[in-house]
Amino acid sequence: MARRGGKLLLVAAMLLLGVSSAAAEDAQVNTIQDIFRHLLTCWRPPSPAKARPLDITVVVSFNRAGNILGHPRITYESAEASDNDRLQYRIAVMEALQRCTPMPFTEAMAGAAAGRPFAILFRNRKTSPPTQERRA
Repeated sequence: MARRGGKLLLVAAMLLLGVSSAAAEDAQVNTIQDIFRHLLTCWRPPSPAKARPLDITVVVSFNRAGNILGHPRITYESAEASDNDRLQYRIAVMEALQRCTPMPFTEAMAGAAAGRPFAILFRNRKTSPPTQERRA
C-alpha cells in the first residue's frame, strides 16, 4: 500500500507541476522582469544527447499585441560551442519564442514594451561563461 501511495504522490506532484507551469505561462506580463520570467517558462533546452550545454542570448522586440516584431537575433553563444550545438540551441530558442508569443502584456506594459529590444539570456550551464566569447 505504501508503494501505491508513493506512486499517487508522484503523479499528483507531476500534475501540480504541469498546472503551475501552465499557470505561469498564462500569467499577465506587467513588468520587464515578468517578460524574462515568462520567456524562461517556455525554455526547453536540447537534451545533452543532442547538444552540449551552452549559453545563448537572443535580442527580440514585441509589438503592443505581444507578437514578435521583426526578426529575433542571436547575439551571443558560448565560445566552445560546436556548429551542431549552436544549431540545436538556436532551434530551441526559436521554439521557446513561438511557445511564449503572443506575450500576454497588460495594457500598461504593452505600451511600455512595444518596439523596445530585449536581450534574453538562455542559460544552460552551471558555471559562468569563459572570458572569451563568440559573437554570432
